[in-house]
Amino acid sequence: MKKTWVGAGAAVLVTAGLLAAWTTSRTTPGPGAQTAQQASVAVVAAVRQDMARTMTVTAELVPYQEVEVMAKVAGYVQKVLVDVGDRVRQGQTLAILEAPEMKDDLTRAAAAIQRNRAELVRAQDEIRRAESAYNMAHLTYTRLAAVEKSRPGLVAQQEIDDAQSRELMAGAQVASAKSALVVAQEQIRVSEAEQGRSKTMMAYTQVTAPFAGVVTRRYADNGAMIQAGTASQSQAMPVVRLSQNSLLRLVLPVPESAAGLIRVGASLDIRIPTLGKAFQGRVARTTDKVDTASRTMLAEVDVPNPADELMPGMYAEVDLTLASSAQALAVPLTAVKEREGSQVVYVVDADGKVQVRKIAKGLESANHSEVLRGLAEGEHVIVSNSNQLVEGQRVLAVLRKGGE
Repeated sequence: MKKTWVGAGAAVLVTAGLLAAWTTSRTTPGPGAQTAQQASVAVVAAVRQDMARTMTVTAELVPYQEVEVMAKVAGYVQKVLVDVGDRVRQGQTLAILEAPEMKDDLTRAAAAIQRNRAELVRAQDEIRRAESAYNMAHLTYTRLAAVEKSRPGLVAQQEIDDAQSRELMAGAQVASAKSALVVAQEQIRVSEAEQGRSKTMMAYTQVTAPFAGVVTRRYADNGAMIQAGTASQSQAMPVVRLSQNSLLRLVLPVPESAAGLIRVGASLDIRIPTLGKAFQGRVARTTDKVDTASRTMLAEVDVPNPADELMPGMYAEVDLTLASSAQALAVPLTAVKEREGSQVVYVVDADGKVQVRKIAKGLESANHSEVLRGLAEGEHVIVSNSNQLVEGQRVLAVLRKGGE
């Protein structure tokens, strides 16, 4: 009886030992268990690349030149020769005005020239008559003076004095005739100038295009009475509005924060979203002044438009390069974290362990950040799950290209 109890206890002990061994085998990791439990993280290599910090602003295309063409003289519109959408050449006639009084002025100026030319002929004849009279009086006086000198007392002194007086009077008449001739010549010049003015004013009855462009609006119709554009009255009405669209201005408002960085000649990347068109342009001019209301400075880019593909009023997106760095050491933005007031990246070293590095940031683009200090080229930085990692933890790094 006693022998049987001892055997049962031994069996219990053996069973308990086997159970403990099985439990231990379930809780103690084997040789490959640690690798199976490592966290898998995505990493990229820190590489050097050209970086730039840009700002996108919205700009508007406007005509290079736009003017409301006014008439230089008042009159009735006899005929408007163009309409909205017509393309015109520089100097092309846009409208013809009717001003009968200007024709009268031109006729009157021509008549004045004819009258003054007749006065000129009369003055020339008067000079010839006066010179003839002077020559006769001078000859008479000379002869009498010679006789008096050779034979004193033969000729009365009164007769000599009268001859001398007639000579002086004839000389004065010659001078007066010459003055009249000068006056007649000046009158002709005045009349010709008046005629030229009348012709100029008459030419103004044809309203012409100051530059090549397209008519964007028509204000006047046939028979309308319009005032001279040089008058001070506010009711002066234009004939048409003309825009030069073969060359456009791209006007972009540059924020005050970037105004000091924009210089004439700077290259800009320009996109026209409505057309899906992109091209490069250069800053042609700036106002060099920040508007106090909008806190922006206006800059302009000249945009050639020979095919009229672009239209005034279209909007464009312009990328302004505010700063750039050549061959900067860059990492994806997702790799940079904030920790205790510092910028850090999580680096996987050659042993597969996590290191936390403090860095100094430089330029920041849309996808990358420049690292000035704290990281070497080629080191692997973690771009995912870094918030769940601790320094010294062993991880399984999966290399990605370009931070993708």
